[in-house]
Amino acid sequence: MPERNQDFGKYGARGIRGHEAVARRLDALAGYIATPVTTRRGLLARLHYLTRTEHARAAAREAGLTVTDRTLKAWLDGKRTPTQKNLERVDAAYRAVRRHNVARYLLARLNREGRGTRVEIHPLNQSQVSRPRQRFVEFRTLNIRQWDRIVDAWAADDTEALDEAWVDRIVDLGSQWGQYEYVTNIGFAA
Repeated sequence: MPERNQDFGKYGARGIRGHEAVARRLDALAGYIATPVTTRRGLLARLHYLTRTEHARAAAREAGLTVTDRTLKAWLDGKRTPTQKNLERVDAAYRAVRRHNVARYLLARLNREGRGTRVEIHPLNQSQVSRPRQRFVEFRTLNIRQWDRIVDAWAADDTEALDEAWVDRIVDLGSQWGQYEYVTNIGFAA
């Protein structure tokens, strides 16, 4: 695409990719368990979420949690403690299952029956860029009516698809859309 930045940050600009900011915001809206998985309470909360129904167990196995039912029961009863690698697997499986479960709800809230959701795009930080090299980039808002591809890519944890879906949406900003490929923050509510 012609407007893509090839050498971002060369002169000191700071920011993150727009699709990463969208993913962070969707993660915040998903409402993950706040307690870390390394604590007993956090581990139990995640395990209960992943094992409460047969559908949740199947989704957890699909997401990478491949321990036996006996091991899960020992973890739940406190007879054994998972290794660091298994704690990471539990947390990754929990996030994948939570994203999948919340995606349909978020999609309905963001699309709002075709009315869409207003997105605030905060431009990149140019405070470290020398004055002659700074470009004029302002705070922008955009109403996105179709969130399907964005939410589907986020739920699948597919960063490339999320990037493409996000770029397809910000093209609506007009000829300056490339200036908002990197941002400091993106805000929206559902």
